Amino acid sequence: MDTIEKYKEYVNTSMVKEIDPVVIDHAKGALIYSEDGREYLDCYAGISVVNAGHCNEEVLEAAKTQMDKLVHACAYVYYLKPVADLAEKLAEITPGRLKKTFFSNSGAEANEGAMRVAKQFTNRSEFVALQCSFHGRTVGTLSITGNSGRKKGGGPYLPGVAFAPPAYCYRCAFGQKYPECGLRCAKFVEDVIKYQTSGRVAAFIAEPVMGEGGIITPPQEYFKEVKSILDRYGILLMVDEVQSGFGRTGKFFAIEHYDVEPDIMTMAKGIADGFPLSAFIAREEIANSFKPGDHLSTFGGNPVSCAASLANIKFFEETNLCNDVAEKGKWMSDALNDLKKDNPLIGDVRGKGLMIGVELVKDKNKTPAPDEAAKIKKICREKGVLVGLGGVNSNVIRIQPPLIISKEQLQFAFNVIKQSVVDVEREMG
Repeated sequence: MDTIEKYKEYVNTSMVKEIDPVVIDHAKGALIYSEDGREYLDCYAGISVVNAGHCNEEVLEAAKTQMDKLVHACAYVYYLKPVADLAEKLAEITPGRLKKTFFSNSGAEANEGAMRVAKQFTNRSEFVALQCSFHGRTVGTLSITGNSGRKKGGGPYLPGVAFAPPAYCYRCAFGQKYPECGLRCAKFVEDVIKYQTSGRVAAFIAEPVMGEGGIITPPQEYFKEVKSILDRYGILLMVDEVQSGFGRTGKFFAIEHYDVEPDIMTMAKGIADGFPLSAFIAREEIANSFKPGDHLSTFGGNPVSCAASLANIKFFEETNLCNDVAEKGKWMSDALNDLKKDNPLIGDVRGKGLMIGVELVKDKNKTPAPDEAAKIKKICREKGVLVGLGGVNSNVIRIQPPLIISKEQLQFAFNVIKQSVVDVEREMG
């Protein structure tokens, strides 16, 4: 029985793999190699995880060195040097006054912990989140997720969560155009607080750039407007950087593009270049609302993952990778926008850095084109490029490669995507 058959027989998975029947044998840099010897250019990075590249030598060496010393001892029972060093480093590189970190294993777990500390600090129990958002697949994080497709069959969910429309300019909930809209979506957050809650909101939760929602990218002034509203009501700003952090958008953290200071920030995915690790960091007074025994994670702060994360951050700093990402991302976005001019199947191109979404539509009415998106993904795979698929309507091609991808590789990816779009448009007639 081969690997695919074993998956069907023994692996409990809700993901449909038939569209990408690739059995991966090994990977290096931005390239993936299948068991049958095919080479693929990875433009999805394990869902925006291996930002410093597959099997980054510096990261692997740090992990191997730590494995020879200690694999596990529980960071919340004993003192572990890699944990302390990483927490110190995160306090240094995160924006604003964020200082104290709690380590866990997944983005959902980080968001759950952040929600809990927000409640404990404010002595409030409600949250405001955004439609089209995604924060994890636990009951708590699905409760603050604004995507019905992710929530089916998982309820009942937590009470006390209200949702505001996202800054989705291509599909504005108010039928407006930016910048003439006057940031109606941001100002509407106050209406949500006033009319949809009991006035006991602990935090407003948002991704600076929505990943699963379709790389929805707010206007520059959006978070400043929202933050001014939150401050009037004493509500914390909780930023979910699980997918957008660690260089993905051309800044270490995407919220840095918006010039606001978060009160709590969560992170995972790219934090350790593939080793399982997540964290949330908060201002000191917020973090100190946790007392001994209030929160714990057996595997959180695993020393091997923390050592890998430290090496990962060092690699970013020594290579000045964020600037490189901003440059390559601009080139790719410009090329895709040029492609959009002559290909009506492309409705919108958006994103920051190498977190790019290409929304596909059937017509001028912006009818979502999920089948066409799936075909393009399949054609790209057949031509040797692996891309992602997302958006609340499953009609957004997601381009999120390892950040070390070369310009030549990026050109190859664009050429394949371009040909795939042309092929599908021709099929549509």
